[in-house]
Amino acid sequence: MKSLGIYLAAFAVTSVFFINFCDLVYRCGCRSLWNGADAHCNRHAPPHEKHCPFCSHGNTGYAAFFGGIVLPQFAAIRALRNRGWFTRLTAGLATFPIAGGLIAVTVGLLDGYWLP
Repeated sequence: MKSLGIYLAAFAVTSVFFINFCDLVYRCGCRSLWNGADAHCNRHAPPHEKHCPFCSHGNTGYAAFFGGIVLPQFAAIRALRNRGWFTRLTAGLATFPIAGGLIAVTVGLLDGYWLP
């Protein structure tokens, strides 16, 4: 049962701050969930401008990117199942920026987001 709480805590943090991470990487205009969320995202900009790679792939893409972060989080927590809860939670939380960064950079490059 302790594992479920650790999984849920890591999932909750990722869920709440995923959109902030999106803006951190892409500087797209997304804001915290309680501060407008994607209302100011460059996805809503005219068609000739660059669009946020996370937001521009629709709900399916957004869910795939999110899943690409939480699955490694769960794997890290599971891999450390014989360790204490703090170590497991720390590993799960640390996996968020690592997996998220790899996904964000890969998607950004594939979409040509940083190209002129």
